[in-house]
Amino acid sequence: MTSPTLKFRSIIPYMRGEGGFAFIARGRELASKGHHVVNLSIGQPDVPTPDNVIESAVHWLRDKKYTAYTETPGIPELRQAVADYLNERYGSDVDWREVVVTPGTKGAIFLSLATYLDPGDEIIVPEPSYPAYPEGAKILNAKARFVPLRFEGSDKGFKLDMEAIEEAITPKTKMIVVNNPHNPSGAVFTPREIDELVDIAREHKIMILADEIYDNYVYDGSFKSLISYPDWREFLVYTNGFSKTFSMTGWRLGYIVVRREVAEILSKLAVNIWGCPTSFAQKAAVTALKDPDTWKWVEKISKRYAEMRTLLYNELQGIEGVEAWKSRGAFYLFPRISSLLNKVNMNVDEFVNYIIDNYYLIILPGTAFPDTAGKDYVRFSFATSREAILEGAKRFREAVEDLLSKQS
Repeated sequence: MTSPTLKFRSIIPYMRGEGGFAFIARGRELASKGHHVVNLSIGQPDVPTPDNVIESAVHWLRDKKYTAYTETPGIPELRQAVADYLNERYGSDVDWREVVVTPGTKGAIFLSLATYLDPGDEIIVPEPSYPAYPEGAKILNAKARFVPLRFEGSDKGFKLDMEAIEEAITPKTKMIVVNNPHNPSGAVFTPREIDELVDIAREHKIMILADEIYDNYVYDGSFKSLISYPDWREFLVYTNGFSKTFSMTGWRLGYIVVRREVAEILSKLAVNIWGCPTSFAQKAAVTALKDPDTWKWVEKISKRYAEMRTLLYNELQGIEGVEAWKSRGAFYLFPRISSLLNKVNMNVDEFVNYIIDNYYLIILPGTAFPDTAGKDYVRFSFATSREAILEGAKRFREAVEDLLSKQS
């Protein structure tokens, strides 16, 4: 007889975790055993939160006025600061009452999905994909329809496949997800691609769920924000956050921008899930957005990561079976290694596990980014030091040469 405590929802056995967190834990376990681990998997800046932001949080904690509940959609001061930032940067016309602050951008993504999706509805997800989009839909008994990005080689990189996206639309389609700049590929979709995506949404009267969490890490090309369209209220659910831009991953602060009446609905749902975002973190986030010193810090870090991207790209050149593309944004290189995998008779998970177990180098298999389009790729993060990149690339090269030598 099955215990009542084991009668979970039918969807529970099919839930996936986020691979990146599992590999972080694995790296820490190896380090605890005395191994010199090089971690090129972590999708976060390798520097702490700026001092002025930390000092702001400490001030408001000591003031003791921001240790209690706040308004569910966030304090008006932060909502206004977000609106001002988007309006100044992207020429938008966001009203502060159209901003809902959330516990992390993952919270923003799930709240957005939960507001729009009924059981049986569908979302279109370009893949490889950040896991929060399809898993959020799955929790809600909705479905993700995956559309692979087109990899056009090491000179052009990854593109949205507009024909495939349009072909994937069904009467059940509620929204298209677009993460730009893109994790894990490092693509920055062109303004023309974004225009075409908006045209599809308008024509079919479906929503776009935009995740622009990496918008301050663009190294090449032109970035066009979806919040910049004059009619954004007709088709857009916009999400962003503080984790990547200000190295505030542990602070758990994100936000949603939607038309005002939808923001009010989101707030009703949010109050039943988390009540409100963390109070003193919100005050510190105001400092992050409004203090010019913070933006000088962001510019400095972005320039350094552009250099680390070039360094890693150069170090991967000439490794047999590795086809690296010099990404245009975010923190990642996502080289194709299909020919290497064929030569060493491994799948990507076996290959990554071999490198971790034998060379103590943590990278991510493309299969960590659903659905199946990542099976021929690995992800490197370059949000780290020059020393880590040089050592990690050296170990990667040695591992590849070792595996190839065993096949000869």
